[in-house]
Amino acid sequence: MIEEPLQVSIKILDKEYRIACEYHEQEDLRASARLLDHRMREIRQSGRVIGTDRVAVMAALNIAHDLIQLQRSRAGSDGEPGKRLRQLQERINAALSAERAEALEPNQTADADTDGPSQLDAPDERV
Repeated sequence: MIEEPLQVSIKILDKEYRIACEYHEQEDLRASARLLDHRMREIRQSGRVIGTDRVAVMAALNIAHDLIQLQRSRAGSDGEPGKRLRQLQERINAALSAERAEALEPNQTADADTDGPSQLDAPDERV
């Protein structure tokens, strides 16, 4: 069954708009409208921009700038996820190697069986 778009009523700078969107997108649409309304009110209250059209353009530019900055910051931190994963894997391996070395008895080597004694210490234990 194909769902028809839902008509959602939003308010931006005290003006109401009816926007068609999918049912599962309505909360995101409302959140977007609240963000835009907030930004437009901030710009209008600053008194430096006059006219609703100019306020809307300035708000859109500010939001687009924020988006670009966020994308750049994520690209910088996630630019090489493989490198970060390798670094974490190396740290895990080093920690496990150190733990294994501490657990070995003085006469054991790293190639020895590290699964513990061949018999259970407590005969009543079950696996």
